[in-house]
Amino acid sequence: MVKDTKLYDLLGVAPGADENQIKKAYRKSALKYHPDKNSSEEAAEKFKQITSAYEILSDSQKRDVYDQFGEEGLSGQGGGGPGGFGGFGEDLFSQFFGGGGSSRPRGPQKGRDIKHEIPATLEQLFKGRTAKLALNKQLICKSCEGRGGKEGSVKKCTGCNGQGIKFVTRQMGPMIQRFQVECDSCQGAGETIDPKGRCKVCSGKKVVNERKVLEVNIEPGMRDGQKITFQGEADQAPGVIPGDVVFVVSEQPHPVFKRDGNDLHYEAEIDLLSAVAGGQFAVKHVSGEYLKVDIVPGEVISPGLIKVLEGKGMPIPKYGGYGNLLVKFSIKFPPSHFTDDESLKKLEAVLPPRNIPKIPAGAEVEECVLSDYDSNKHGARAGANGRGQSYDSDDEDGHQGAEGVQCASQ
Repeated sequence: MVKDTKLYDLLGVAPGADENQIKKAYRKSALKYHPDKNSSEEAAEKFKQITSAYEILSDSQKRDVYDQFGEEGLSGQGGGGPGGFGGFGEDLFSQFFGGGGSSRPRGPQKGRDIKHEIPATLEQLFKGRTAKLALNKQLICKSCEGRGGKEGSVKKCTGCNGQGIKFVTRQMGPMIQRFQVECDSCQGAGETIDPKGRCKVCSGKKVVNERKVLEVNIEPGMRDGQKITFQGEADQAPGVIPGDVVFVVSEQPHPVFKRDGNDLHYEAEIDLLSAVAGGQFAVKHVSGEYLKVDIVPGEVISPGLIKVLEGKGMPIPKYGGYGNLLVKFSIKFPPSHFTDDESLKKLEAVLPPRNIPKIPAGAEVEECVLSDYDSNKHGARAGANGRGQSYDSDDEDGHQGAEGVQCASQ
């Protein structure tokens, strides 16, 4: 006796029907009411109901719960009654009829991808490189062809109907609770293997470990984060499409150059004479060659000025050519008192005149002299009094000795 026969009635079978009878009835009804063959709303609703009914009655665990407690026992357990599975009907129909009438055919699942980071210097990304990397992966056992044992020794677990899990149902007063547990008969494998027929190569695991060497080609101009994919080279497993092995380029910091897309950035420090009278500087490029750069006499290079060496950047993949090298200048000034007064007067005759500030007539003027900065005396900690000065001591008259900028009133 069953508590409810509604689902059996939807498929047109008796409560005592076996698995083959239920499957045959579903096939017949699904072909009749599938949306691709019958576009009416009534047919679509009917298709959902019979598909939902079949999903429950074809599962021995769910069918047992339904027979004992009806649709209420399936609440919250993936059942919910006919019509409560959304797009599940389309996928189930695809399994039965090879995807011929389904808009979402299902196939073998794809395995997990394996990702590795491959470091590369800027020089290697400029020239390109080939790296041989060893990979430990799983392969389907050739001895048993992925069965785990001799033909006929591997059988579907009767304890869980090949699902690998069991549902334990408990009723506590008006409440019905269901728990999902791993099948203790097959340890979650969904099948059992006769010990006498178990494969001796893989010990029934269906896969074996193998070491494989892959050649990874980093093409000139590749960027940080770019991926190099080996399709289907990840772990194998029976009934699963192997995933991919993906190498992700990791650009290493360079001590001299910085990369921005296809361009390179370089900071060049030149002396003051070269900045105002022309000169040369050289830099070792990531290509390995030295670039000798002329500074045109008379063209003043100011601190922070940016110039461009066209075509001296990184290779541009696919399109060909190269990016640019952007050079930012800093000026190294000579030390204090580097020459005598006579030579300084000669510079005065050559350089543009001084820009002397104009002070309004009659304004109060105070002459000041600059001193060298000392963090111990002039830093923020020393000037914590808020007046930007440091004080050694107070004399009896209240005068304070300040150092830094010394001024005298005129």
